[in-house]
Amino acid sequence: MAVCRVSESRSCPNPLLQPSLHRFLWCFPRIREDFSSFKRLQFITLALAASSLTFFCCCFFFFGVVFVPVLLSGAGRSSPVLVDGENATTLTVPHRKLLERAMVEPNRMWGEKCTKADIVVTQGPTPALPSGIPTYTVEIMNVCVTGCDISGIHLTCGWFSSAHLINPKIFKRLGYNDCLVNDGKPLDNGGTISFQYANTFSYHLAVSAVVCA
Repeated sequence: MAVCRVSESRSCPNPLLQPSLHRFLWCFPRIREDFSSFKRLQFITLALAASSLTFFCCCFFFFGVVFVPVLLSGAGRSSPVLVDGENATTLTVPHRKLLERAMVEPNRMWGEKCTKADIVVTQGPTPALPSGIPTYTVEIMNVCVTGCDISGIHLTCGWFSSAHLINPKIFKRLGYNDCLVNDGKPLDNGGTISFQYANTFSYHLAVSAVVCA
């Protein structure tokens, strides 16, 4: 096999007569150098593309393993229920379960142990007396988020009266629109006081004053 060399004394054979790519590049050094540079550039480009793909795959795997479970666990948590203790809640269904303890108190001042909102008042209709007078059951709960006991609980109650006797140590009217709960004594944190009254209509009961024990 004859070797093609470029020199002044010996000319390169016609590449059209010898179509081999190797011989063609050997006969044209500049083209050979450009071709080698192109191959190196192509190799570098492929290497960078492979590195980028590997990086994105690692990021996607890390995100899927670490962050997705955290987001899902956070989404599955229920939001705490806020209870406004200043407005009594009238239940339409008897024996409705009380709301769970409020976890956030937006009206609490910095350093304040308790507020009126830490006392929750609920009431609902119960079976009427034999005489036909409707009855209502009231539940008063201490839901203080700081674990405090609350005393001196007063409710707005209008001209509260009942055809059914109520223990005055549990609930009594002191005057117009002023009723005292638990004889003014502390209601333990998480504690509940309940009583039943009978009247032709229900009274609007709302917390008007409390004292942090």
